[in-house]
Amino acid sequence: MRVLIVEDDPELAGLLRDGLREHRIDPTVAAGFAEGREQALIGDYDVVILDVRLPGGSGFDLCADLRRQKVGVPVLMLTALDAVDDRVRGLEVGADDYLTKPFAFRELVARLQALARRRALTLTPTIVRVADLEVDLGARHVRRSGRSIDLTAKEFALLELLLRHLEQVVDRSAITAHVWDNNHDPFANVLEVLVRRLRSKIDDGFEPKLIRTVRGAGYRLGVSG
Repeated sequence: MRVLIVEDDPELAGLLRDGLREHRIDPTVAAGFAEGREQALIGDYDVVILDVRLPGGSGFDLCADLRRQKVGVPVLMLTALDAVDDRVRGLEVGADDYLTKPFAFRELVARLQALARRRALTLTPTIVRVADLEVDLGARHVRRSGRSIDLTAKEFALLELLLRHLEQVVDRSAITAHVWDNNHDPFANVLEVLVRRLRSKIDDGFEPKLIRTVRGAGYRLGVSG
């Protein structure tokens, strides 16, 4: 997950940056309105954490500006203000969620993950087809060459992640964060076991092979060699 942090307090920005990295989330920090706007327009982020009080303009104004620019990335407003009017204003200008300071870091991470999952669902069709593989993400049905395939919850989570990054390499840490919610060592061999189980169900006995290992990088699903 890639997160843009727009926060002018260097101490808080540093704490957010370091804390998110510990959760295998890739953070970028912008210190003010102009820098935050530039990063949000040019970057490919899953969520933006946006402080209300910023040099050069308010977080409300920045969120509204991003929505006018058709930037649809989810925005989490971060503010010390706890008045209802301020929370309502944030939602009215296009924010997706809010969190008031002080906050529990676990709650912040959970909200970021929920926003990222919601965005992924809106960007990915319900039914995805790759060669003769057909996956209904909503109903969680998998078929290959017309044959129904039963997957466990973790096997389906892995397949879903690879489908959402079709023809792209997905690294071990990203798989760990998605399948095990960060409570797992990405270098433990249980990941290889999970990949092997999924391959045995959707690749063994079928052509072309769809799941490929990219040595030293991760795994990729697709039909290209």
